[in-house]
Parts: sequence; structure tokens; C-alpha cells
Amino acid sequence: MTPLPRLMVAPNGARRVKSDHPMIPVTDAELIATAKACFDAGADGIHFHIRDAAQRHILDAGRYQAVLDVLAETVPEMYLQVTSETAGFYEAQEQQEMVRVLKPAHVSVGMREMVRKPEDWDDARDFYHWAADHGVEIQHILYSPDEVRSFVAACEDGRIPGAHQLVLFVQGSYAKGSEGAIPLEDYLAPLTQAEGLSYDWMICAFGADETASLTRAAELGGKARVGFENSLWNADGSLATDNAARVREVSHAIAALKG
Repeated sequence: MTPLPRLMVAPNGARRVKSDHPMIPVTDAELIATAKACFDAGADGIHFHIRDAAQRHILDAGRYQAVLDVLAETVPEMYLQVTSETAGFYEAQEQQEMVRVLKPAHVSVGMREMVRKPEDWDDARDFYHWAADHGVEIQHILYSPDEVRSFVAACEDGRIPGAHQLVLFVQGSYAKGSEGAIPLEDYLAPLTQAEGLSYDWMICAFGADETASLTRAAELGGKARVGFENSLWNADGSLATDNAARVREVSHAIAALKG
């Protein structure tokens, strides 16, 4: 399994639009230019969403493939990850079908979107096993320590296959930013208690505390996802000029840990 990148940029997400910040990339051309700028600023991976003409989040395998092809030529050294996020628009079957058609090397999947009720586990298990059999590497998105515990249990009993997993912890929310964010150590505790499983983990964080949260993750041996999907703000509370500026600040903060 390919290791997660040290510093992944998430430049647009599913919700924010140009009225939130003019430098959020919503067209394919803007996304590709942003990827290049962020790579030059220090990002070695990108997690991206595609939008329609009205800036709405869409899951479209053909569009994804077209963007992936250009990114592979423009930033060949970057880890390229698509999203399966519902964003309130899609059902689990539609999310799974997009991934089955695209067969991306790397995709993020929210467990709580695949399993919205207990009876969803049969279809989710089939999807997770299909992905493992077809070389589709899933980064599992987990929003709370309780979700981490449920994820570990699913790995231990084989509903999610594999002894090594890629995960993303989400700290904070769009509604509250970093207010009330759960300490990173609480997410990590269930992983340390799991037997026979290993993890490559990353965090993303909302609000002006993003830089501090991502730096703390690096201190604890994790990796970082930075960008306008989660935060528009620098550590000092000022509005960032663009995604590349956020990459530079976090990259420098992580580098400073090494002295």
C-alpha cells in the first residue's frame, strides 16, 4: 500500500464556493493550476473535488479521470486522491458505483457514509473487499473516537479487509471551526489498543487552529491535510491569500519541529 503523503492539500472540498474565497478552485483548469502551485509550495499530495458549472459538488467518473490524467502530467510526483463524499447529494450506492467505474488508485471514503444504518454493512463490506481486490486504496475518514473504535472493530472482524489501513481524523467542523474539537490523542487511543493492525494516519482540522493541529499531528508521527476545504485562515487569524500560502505555512511549521 502506498504511504500517505507527508503534506496533502485539500484545496476546494464540496461546500465552499467563490463567494467564500475567490481563490477556491472550482473549474478543472483552476484545480490543476492550484495543484501545481501547492506542489511548488511543499505539498506532496492532493485531495480534490470536482464541481459543475454552478460550483456544485459532483461525483463523475469521466470528469475525475480527465482531471487525473492532466494532473499526472502536470504534477507527476504528487499523490492524487479523489473523494467519494456525499455532501448531502448522493446515496452510498451512487458513491460506490462512481468508485467502481473510476477505479482510482487513491480515494477517501467516510465510513459513516457507507454505513448509515446497521443493515448497510453487507453492501459496505462488499465494497471494501472489492476495493482491496482491485487495487483501490481507501483512506477511511473518521470523525470521532467512537467512529475510530467502530472502524477498528470492523477491521478486526474482516468487514474491512487488510492488516494495514490508511485513515484520516477530522477535528472540528464547518459550523464551529475548532471550537470543541476533540484532542488528537483521543482518536489515536483506539488504534494503539488494536492487535494485529497497523495504520498510516493523517488529520485535517477546521478554523484558525488548523496550523497548530497539523503541527501537533506531525509531532505525534502523523501526517497533515491542509487547505481551503477545511480552513481559510492562517495561524494568526488572518485570511490566507490562497491554498499555496496555507501549504507554505504548515510546511514551514512542520519543518521547524526538526530544528
